[in-house]
Amino acid sequence: MKKQLYIFKMKKFLLSVLMMIVFLPASTLAQTYSISGTITDTHNNPLPHVNVILTGTGLGAASDINGHYKIENVKPGKYTIVFSAIGYKKLKIEDVTVDKPVTLNVILKEEIIKAEEIIVTASKYEQKKSDLPVSVEIIKGTNLTERNYFNMEDALRYVPGVNMTDDQISIRGSGGYSRGAGARALLAIDGLPFYTGDTGEIVWEMIPVTEIQRVEIIKGAASSMYGSSAIGGVINSITRDITNYPQTRVNGFYGVYDKPYYSQWDWSGERRPFNGLTLSHSNTFGKFGFNISFSRLENSGYRQNDYSKKYIGFLKAVYKFTPKSSLMLLANTFNKRADTFIYWKDSQNALRPPDRNLGEKIETNRYLFGLVFKDVISDKVFMNVKASYYHNNWEDNSIQNNVSTSGLYRGEIQINSSLTNNLFLITGVEGISSNVNSSIFGNPSSYTVAGYAQLDISFNFPLKLSLGFRYDYTRLDTLKGSDALSPKLGLNYKLLKNLILRSSLSTGFRAPTLAEAFTSTSTYGITVKPNPNLRSESNLTFEVGINYDLPRLVNFDVAAFHNEYYDMIEPGIDPTDGFAVFDNVVRARIQGFEFNTVIQIIPDMLDWRLSYTYLWARDLDMNKALKYRPRHLFYSTLDFTISNFTFGVDFRYWSRVDEIDEELVDLGIVPDGDLRVPVYVTDLRASYNLISLGLPLQFYLNAKNIFNYNYVELIGNLKPIRNFSLGFNLVL
Repeated sequence: MKKQLYIFKMKKFLLSVLMMIVFLPASTLAQTYSISGTITDTHNNPLPHVNVILTGTGLGAASDINGHYKIENVKPGKYTIVFSAIGYKKLKIEDVTVDKPVTLNVILKEEIIKAEEIIVTASKYEQKKSDLPVSVEIIKGTNLTERNYFNMEDALRYVPGVNMTDDQISIRGSGGYSRGAGARALLAIDGLPFYTGDTGEIVWEMIPVTEIQRVEIIKGAASSMYGSSAIGGVINSITRDITNYPQTRVNGFYGVYDKPYYSQWDWSGERRPFNGLTLSHSNTFGKFGFNISFSRLENSGYRQNDYSKKYIGFLKAVYKFTPKSSLMLLANTFNKRADTFIYWKDSQNALRPPDRNLGEKIETNRYLFGLVFKDVISDKVFMNVKASYYHNNWEDNSIQNNVSTSGLYRGEIQINSSLTNNLFLITGVEGISSNVNSSIFGNPSSYTVAGYAQLDISFNFPLKLSLGFRYDYTRLDTLKGSDALSPKLGLNYKLLKNLILRSSLSTGFRAPTLAEAFTSTSTYGITVKPNPNLRSESNLTFEVGINYDLPRLVNFDVAAFHNEYYDMIEPGIDPTDGFAVFDNVVRARIQGFEFNTVIQIIPDMLDWRLSYTYLWARDLDMNKALKYRPRHLFYSTLDFTISNFTFGVDFRYWSRVDEIDEELVDLGIVPDGDLRVPVYVTDLRASYNLISLGLPLQFYLNAKNIFNYNYVELIGNLKPIRNFSLGFNLVL
């Protein structure tokens, strides 16, 4: 009996073991898992339509509009996963172990193909950068946010061939310093010109930097397409695309200025803070989409009497009537309350203003509203209609209590026609009107009417020819009207696929602004008088350049330029009465060359950008250098990227300028104003993206002017001392 019971138990045990052997592996093999996650670009934007493939299997998926993907029914094991999308570098991740549900968030980097970069500013329609006959630079929007720039002018200080004198831009020596009156470069936002109706100045701080996708900079006279103020070039700020899904961004930074280099300059005894916060949202509902943002910026100032608080509002709304026609509304508002610091008390008090200017403030309210209607009339004809209004109001509390209110109205109709496969025609008409009500400019008005045309010809061999002209008629209030014809010729020839020659010959002009012609005031010890005899200025620009690109190794660009200026408008002091006045410098000549290169030391990891500009700018009548133009400019940027971490070093050098406003020194208005040195500035930066941890958050750390180098761009006005800032960008 015991033996039978034992045999029965053994059979039962063996049967159980046999069942485990037979069924347990099947159960194990039947167990599957999933791989899921979110795919974004380097700015934390979700990427839709990304292909996700498990190599060696038939499994894969594509990301949705929110960047989410999910691969199901994955058996346990180790896999190689490949992420790929047009315009982005393919990403391969090996040895991904699957023994449970896997969450894998990744970042795809843009595939940089220099020859295919698209430019819309040069001829007011999309063109490949490699097809252009002129020199072009591009600033990516990430350069603004990663460096905690809250003013776009700071980014322009590192653009080859560009130097800034305080807030006034000079492209290849085109500008000096006119104390806010007039500019020889035209600023636009999404193609809408952006300068004030009274002074004609560029207000960089009004640009919503967190909304900028890229900035295109055209060097040389562009009056054949843009008219007055584009005599030296064009800067077009292009805003971010509207998303097809709800996206909220929070961008902020906090920083402090270090102690001044010299203890006697330490007027406050503390480290002065600055900060900024931007909230933005983007979404699309059917045919309607929008981007909206609001920014608050506060800067306590490293100089005495230099506090500021600013508010920037931005709205971009698009309604698509049909797939071929749309209407865009653009609104940009700017409100500022700030102290004023124009120049120092003296070199021993370089961060203090003159005692008489302590407590002076300025209040500014500016608004830009624009409408852009686009319509594809046929496969060969495209129409673009633009209208804008720029309201500008400012008031200070100086003894004179200066105040000005101006309005600038613009309207433009542009038609692009593809005549044949080799002929492309751009035509347009434009009207501009401005009116001013001011205590220092009076109540003048002005208007301009213009028409332009450009024909781009592509030959059967690799040559592109561009022919264009523009006619403008301008009338400034009581002054005699003036007209200008601005032709241009451009050539682009591809010697080899990666070796391109370009050349351009063009003319430009700039009508005086109402401020330059009619200003009559006294401020900061300077008395300015009007000049009813002021004439328009013009120039002739010639450029020849060559570009060579060896993908993933090196790219270099060399250009030589020659500019002849006639009746150039420059501010100066009338020796008969000591008053400041805007007048025509009879003849000026600006010559030079640029060399730019990008070296991929370790492709996709370490690259080095270098640029050098030689500039010879002189007044031919007086036989001396033009004011505020450095002879040598050198910029260097080193970028190192590994995984989600980026480190960079930015360096810039400007040689000591030869000429400044010596009259202000001689008259004792700016004590020690002749003190100036070459510029050597070094900045460090680092960033880290937490998207791989499932957090749509990126941090930025910046240390600017790390050697606390003291220098001026403008007479008696020390530029920012060493400062540190921490920023972040959160995308929800």
